[in-house]
Amino acid sequence: MKVAVPLKSDSGLDSPICEHFGRAPYFALVTLKDGEVDVNIFENPVVEHAAGAIPQMLAERGVNKVIATRMGEKARVFFKQLGIDVAIGITGTLRDVLEILKKEN
Repeated sequence: MKVAVPLKSDSGLDSPICEHFGRAPYFALVTLKDGEVDVNIFENPVVEHAAGAIPQMLAERGVNKVIATRMGEKARVFFKQLGIDVAIGITGTLRDVLEILKKEN
C-alpha cells in the first residue's frame, strides 16, 4: 500500500500534517510492504491549484490512500474516480500517521 500525506514542512517524521490539503507545500509517500515502511517526502510539484491536479499527480505515483485533516468535496470526488481511498480528520505529525498505519496493518 502507498499512502500520501500532505505536510506543512520537510521535517522528517516531525513534519506536521497540512490542514489545507490542496495547498500543502510537501507530501509524504509512505509505502507499506511486508511489514516494512518506507517514507519519501517531496515538495509539491503542482504549482497551480487546478482542480484534480494533485489527485492525478498522486495517482501517477501509485498512491492507494490519502490521509488528511480536511479536504474539499471536489478533491474527494477526484480521488474516488481514481480509485484512491481518503481518510480525513487526522491531525498531528507524520510520526502520528505512521502509528495509525502500523495499527491498521
